[in-house]
Amino acid sequence: MRTIDDRIIHALNTTVPTASFKGKVDATQTCKELYESLMEAHSSRDRAIKTCIAQTSSAVNQLYEQRARYSDNLSLIKQLRKEQTKLKLMQSELNVEEVVNDRSLKVFRERCRIHYTPPKVQ
Repeated sequence: MRTIDDRIIHALNTTVPTASFKGKVDATQTCKELYESLMEAHSSRDRAIKTCIAQTSSAVNQLYEQRARYSDNLSLIKQLRKEQTKLKLMQSELNVEEVVNDRSLKVFRERCRIHYTPPKVQ
């Protein structure tokens, strides 16, 4: 899902013209389309991660309730720990996602700032 972020420098190098090729490519439209693709990818990944977090959180809550009833069940305790670990990893993935998004947008702004200004996010 991070392909666009991983390849943003290549995409900018191949689509945004240098000064010598300015008239041959519509840099404004190219930058706008790339920005929209980036935003869609970021939004899609954010939704996917948050959906996984919600599902895992629900599973953790159910396992807490079961553990309260059956406190001596070792397999239940192991399952709860496993789900808690998975939840922590998914939550840390949100931080990774923020770093990836910031890096991509920084590169985008450096290369497209004179061609396209993204709308302000409120």
